[in-house]
Amino acid sequence: MSYEKLANIIFKDIDKTPEYFINKYPKRTLPEGAEVTRYAPSPTGFQHIGGVFAALVAQRVAALSNGIFFLRIEDTDQKREVPGAILDTISTMNKYGIDFNEGQTSDHDYKGNYGPYKQSERKEIYQTFAKDLIRQGKAYPCFATPEELEELRNWQIEQKITPGYYGQYAKFRDLPVDQAIEKIEFGLPYIIRLKSSNSPERIHFTDLIKGETSFPANNQDVVIIKQDGLPTYHFAHVIDDALMHTTLVSRGEEWLSSLPIHLELFEKLQLPQPKYAHIPTIMKMDGKSKRKLSKRKDPESAVTYYDDEGYPVDCVIEYLLNLVNSNYETWREENKDKSYLDFPVALNKMSKSGALFDIIKLDDVSRDIISRMTKDQVYNLYLEWAKSHDLEMHNLALAKFEGLREFFNIDKDTPKPRKDFAKWIEVKPKIVYLFNEFFDEESDIELPKSVSLDQAKEIIAEYKKVYVHSHSSQEEWFNHLKDFAASIGYCSNKKEYKKDPEKYKGMIQDVAGAVRVALTHRINTPDLFVIMQILGESEVLSRFNRFINN
Repeated sequence: MSYEKLANIIFKDIDKTPEYFINKYPKRTLPEGAEVTRYAPSPTGFQHIGGVFAALVAQRVAALSNGIFFLRIEDTDQKREVPGAILDTISTMNKYGIDFNEGQTSDHDYKGNYGPYKQSERKEIYQTFAKDLIRQGKAYPCFATPEELEELRNWQIEQKITPGYYGQYAKFRDLPVDQAIEKIEFGLPYIIRLKSSNSPERIHFTDLIKGETSFPANNQDVVIIKQDGLPTYHFAHVIDDALMHTTLVSRGEEWLSSLPIHLELFEKLQLPQPKYAHIPTIMKMDGKSKRKLSKRKDPESAVTYYDDEGYPVDCVIEYLLNLVNSNYETWREENKDKSYLDFPVALNKMSKSGALFDIIKLDDVSRDIISRMTKDQVYNLYLEWAKSHDLEMHNLALAKFEGLREFFNIDKDTPKPRKDFAKWIEVKPKIVYLFNEFFDEESDIELPKSVSLDQAKEIIAEYKKVYVHSHSSQEEWFNHLKDFAASIGYCSNKKEYKKDPEKYKGMIQDVAGAVRVALTHRINTPDLFVIMQILGESEVLSRFNRFINN
């Protein structure tokens, strides 16, 4: 009895051939050297930073080569699918500026001519190729039960034999066709397995990140169609990347060991094989050793962490580009006015041993980027973040629109702009003194080391009498403060003070420190003159009074 009959019994509703789909999805017309890449997540959970990292690599490679980047949803494991995960993927990528030329756009819709881009909707395609493999005797139905497979595995381990379903241990590999049909007609459950070539040779392959690699050829009769009729990852990936004309598959290095299976599938299906780039795992230091960034242990593995903390999107992306290529930092120093989109990502310069994630380094990168933003950019991004994370601050920031913008503008146009914030969650503690709603609730007052509370009150009581709010510049205000300090016995010259400290009550810094503390309750703030202008004359005098009478 022929394989043709077996194929027709197993896939009786499949009336198309592989050639039909190969012709349906012709190669795109693209410039020479253009890469077609993809991000292909499984919707079994919400996005993590490793997913953004992988998508960023694929997107940049496609964009820099004038190619195509598409989103495919690999949802063949229906039992593990998490509701909302597809939309989370799409919204996360949009938020981080990782846009797709083609692919899934919602749970049910897609754009592009190579769809559906959701594997659960491509069942007919996979079954057509599986049917053709059975017809050629390259695949077969396997009736082994889970219990039998577990028993085989345990025995192989006991006997120190490589575990798996292959060669002489593949019980149904060479089952006569008539017996296979008899079992199917009897109603026994089955799956479809690839009939491996069992080649003793090694495979030599060039990975675009790892370089030259070598593996034993695949000898496992891997499952290609599951009992529910849907394909396994191995089978679906090969068919999809061939029909969607993916030229470069970039994916996590955990799939590197599966490469021999995929190469054999491309060969048996007679489909063109793409290039591969296996991306290193994101690692972190745990004590003195490295370990994989963990969804369970590390809050920073979740994309929501960066939103909750208030890292600007560009800061996260630029930090990830540091992980992609270590020369990014140098490039950024030399190209301060360019977009990160101009950076020439190079796969062969990626780390082969794992990218080390460092939250402190992320903070440094983020501070640098925020320091280069205009006051309007900082204000608008903070306002947007506060709207969803701190509504009270959002409303106060709206009410103090002009003042807060001027605060964010302090030292912006200097050779060394301030680097006060790495993330928006850090803004509130550093600006609360601008708002009476928080300032009056503060009970702790910082004082300069050389000034007591009583001394500070004495300074403010006198300064209040001569305070002028209408100074036109910081320099004019400070000169007035120096004159005032001298009039009450404080020295403005360090050398003079050191020569005869007993002659003075203290230094000008003590007077400025007392003013700062009275207005902010802090000993360190940005430009005090600007803060006074933001507060306004009435509030400055009111705070002087409240401080004196505290």
